[in-house]
Amino acid sequence: MDPFTIAILLVAVALFFDYCNGAHDSSNIVATMVSSRAISPIWALIIAAVFEFIGAYFLGTAVAQTIGKGIVNPEVIKVIPNGIIIVFAALIAAISWNLFTWYFGIPTSSSHALIGGLLGAFIVGGGFSIVNWNRVAGIFLVLVASPIVGLILGFLFTKIAYFFSQRSSPRANSLFKRLQVGASVLLALSHGTNDAQKTMGVITFSLVVLGLYHPPSGTFPIPRWVVVACAGTIALGILSGGWRIIKTLGVKIYRIRPIHGFTAQSSSAIIIYGAALFGFPVSTTQIATSTIMGAGSAERPKAVRWEVVREILITWFVTIPVTAILSIFFYLLINKLL
Repeated sequence: MDPFTIAILLVAVALFFDYCNGAHDSSNIVATMVSSRAISPIWALIIAAVFEFIGAYFLGTAVAQTIGKGIVNPEVIKVIPNGIIIVFAALIAAISWNLFTWYFGIPTSSSHALIGGLLGAFIVGGGFSIVNWNRVAGIFLVLVASPIVGLILGFLFTKIAYFFSQRSSPRANSLFKRLQVGASVLLALSHGTNDAQKTMGVITFSLVVLGLYHPPSGTFPIPRWVVVACAGTIALGILSGGWRIIKTLGVKIYRIRPIHGFTAQSSSAIIIYGAALFGFPVSTTQIATSTIMGAGSAERPKAVRWEVVREILITWFVTIPVTAILSIFFYLLINKLL
């Protein structure tokens, strides 16, 4: 099969992952708006999709460059026979895990799924030595630290909001509803500049491996058509709505009110965009969930359904090893079939 045909197939698979990522993560952006009745579900999804595209297209490509050249240099994969199978295996593993967790309404990390898939396939296809473990260690550190920061920030923001609104009339609820919509816009922008770029990085990496793209030495610009395709696809995924996970985040953890939605969404937006500025892919699902938990704990820790949180935490911890194992399986399977 010629490189151009392989590229078409790979881009199609990558964009399907991008779409699944958007559908899976739409809950992160709209769950609190919908559950607190700040805005109707349809308008929540439309607003999220529009600003998701804007964030993905206009707010930089640092995360895409981390995925595209930070974990493994694509030039190294060029010399590995059938090296492009590594990318196919990683994407199929990540998609499989996303669809499985979406079906059961479990908010998991597409970032964890993709990174776990890439690491498993890279190791089985090229060995441990091809991985830039220093960069991977930094990514893992941010992945682990960001939900902890989210929990703390959600707690603190909510305490501050309660302090300043403690003598307000019930009409303050209407104000927080409006503020919550604004915070969700910021979250959609930050989500776009982080999550959509992971697929941009994978596609650009693959084009280099296939010899169809030759970035200037020392740089790794993302082709404009890749940016547009990924931004548009993840926006469509957001628009489709991950209703099963929206229910988990918006209802099952605790009863969210507008004040919680505003503080949780604001905290998530700050953390996600801060990580994106430095090129670190983070789990927007973990951050959104942890800020929701922090906001709920600020009012009354017993109001949080910690048994649901425990199930989510278990899924977080198993995502990377499971997708790594899945990608190894798919890598060996595809190689055998070819």
